[in-house]
Amino acid sequence: MVTKKSRPGLSEEIVQTLKSRIHDSEYLPGSRLPTEAQLCDEFAVSRATVRSAIKELDVLGLVQTKHGLGTYVRSTPQVRDGLERMGSISDSIRSSGKIPGMEYARRNVREVHPSEAEIMQVPAGIKVLELHRKIMADHEVVAYSFDLIPMSIFPDDFDPETLSGSIFAYFEDQLGLHPTLGIAEVHAVESKKIGWGEGSSQHTLFLLLDQLQYTEDGILVGYSKSYFVEGNYSFLLKRTMGPGLL
Repeated sequence: MVTKKSRPGLSEEIVQTLKSRIHDSEYLPGSRLPTEAQLCDEFAVSRATVRSAIKELDVLGLVQTKHGLGTYVRSTPQVRDGLERMGSISDSIRSSGKIPGMEYARRNVREVHPSEAEIMQVPAGIKVLELHRKIMADHEVVAYSFDLIPMSIFPDDFDPETLSGSIFAYFEDQLGLHPTLGIAEVHAVESKKIGWGEGSSQHTLFLLLDQLQYTEDGILVGYSKSYFVEGNYSFLLKRTMGPGLL
């Protein structure tokens, strides 16, 4: 008799396996995933573990569960992320089955402004790298990001023009820094002055993630104001009721 197990690691294994099958077109857009019972048998896990994995795939925008009918691969996967999770936007785009893209409109070293220094809790006048980035999924703009990075984290011979692609990937691959904590505020924004380039006039509604990013050792690696385009990038926030609040 097979004992059906339930632990967080097993749920993640199922997520990664099903993601690979979707990305490899083993499960085509619009097709139905195996039933919960079939997945329980295949992975020898409990129904709760399978449901947790399916929920994670839904959060990533890869599948959609239709009550009474089953779970289906989305025809056009949305770029979605958990609001409680801090990570690379490019990774979230890849997890949604799309190809990330990045255009840098500005790479400028300057002194931090007094108001910025207060937010970042750094000495006035320090040098920061200012970045303006347009982030895309399958060539469609999903976010505009305005970033400030203390120059102190870069080597002395760092050339800003060499920075491209994901900032988080650069931190980890080139600097050995691993951002693990984000302190953020979230705001709804309506503006015609955020974006730039072709089609930007259509982007007027945004979700602003105003965030400070730190390593596990408490090193500030960046302050970003990322404007996510309404309808092109969405967040899911998991909320639970604490004890004694009923």
